[in-house]
Amino acid sequence: MTTLFTPLELGRFTLNNRVTMAALTRQRAGHSAVPNELHTKYYSQRASAGLVVTEGTFPAWTNRAFPGQAGIANEEQAAGWKDVANAVHDAGGVLFMQIMHGGRTSHPDLIDGAQAEAPSALDWDGQVRGFAGKMDAPVPRALEADEFPRIVEEFRRAARRAIDAGVDGVEVHNANGYLLHEFLAPSANQREDEFGGSPENRWRLPEMVIRAIAEEIGADRVGVRFSPGHNVQGVIENDEEDMLATYGGLLDALAPVNLAYVSFLHAQPEGELIATLANKARANGVTKVLMNDGFGTVTTKEDAQRELALDYVDAVVVGRQLIANPDLVRRWQEDLALNEPDQDTFYMGGERGYTDYPTAAD
Repeated sequence: MTTLFTPLELGRFTLNNRVTMAALTRQRAGHSAVPNELHTKYYSQRASAGLVVTEGTFPAWTNRAFPGQAGIANEEQAAGWKDVANAVHDAGGVLFMQIMHGGRTSHPDLIDGAQAEAPSALDWDGQVRGFAGKMDAPVPRALEADEFPRIVEEFRRAARRAIDAGVDGVEVHNANGYLLHEFLAPSANQREDEFGGSPENRWRLPEMVIRAIAEEIGADRVGVRFSPGHNVQGVIENDEEDMLATYGGLLDALAPVNLAYVSFLHAQPEGELIATLANKARANGVTKVLMNDGFGTVTTKEDAQRELALDYVDAVVVGRQLIANPDLVRRWQEDLALNEPDQDTFYMGGERGYTDYPTAAD
């Protein structure tokens, strides 16, 4: 019987278990966006998770999404990630980097005075974080069609830098209201050219990005993150038929690529939408499905077991429990007591609430 502690073949890798670590915003990289000793310790502490996915990491300075976000935009940042990768490998783990473009969630305060870029120049009623604190989200500028090769190239180069730094693979962030998700959703993408309108047009840029990365580093070390219907940061998706056409069409288009995995964030993993999309992702017999049943919630062992019992789920994605319990896999396997995550320290910087949670051995 498959359990949370059963190994999994995922792309070119064999994971020790099916408890995987979500990409978690932690804001510890300062202005330079260079990963530091704190990152090295934090990720290596959690290397017993079957797969460790880094925080969302920006591929170019023009798309940083929040203060303290780590980057993979230059060689100095790549060198910082090399130390992280080495430490995770020394601890026996597998490390993927989530690469994300902030899209309209960015702010001139974060990107040297530049204007945030998005599918369409649409205002949205929200706030974003800059180095100066919380601010109203600015109206972004609409990307010109001739800029899309630059976007694709930024992602491709970032993926190459990550692999050259020793990171095992890349997760492309198509979720949570950031740029590629904005293109998928008609509420954020109101373009009238070949990158807007129909589902086929809206998924065009995400497909270009994913294919370029797969061609650059090998599809068996590429995953993709989706959050259909998550309705966050002004990106609203409430038409299930459109979501099936958009995400399902993109997954059909990507089927020949044979990605390592597709990761879904959705409050109802057992529902028809996710079941249909997950089965599409797995239809070629290669792509694995990772599942996360909520945002801002604490996943219990029972939740994780229930998700894994779905016949289209291969592994579960865990966030807050792995923040508070670096050795969560052992604790779940041996039914040990758990630390409670301290939300007040999630984004504050420094080691408190980041690297100082005790293990069961401690």
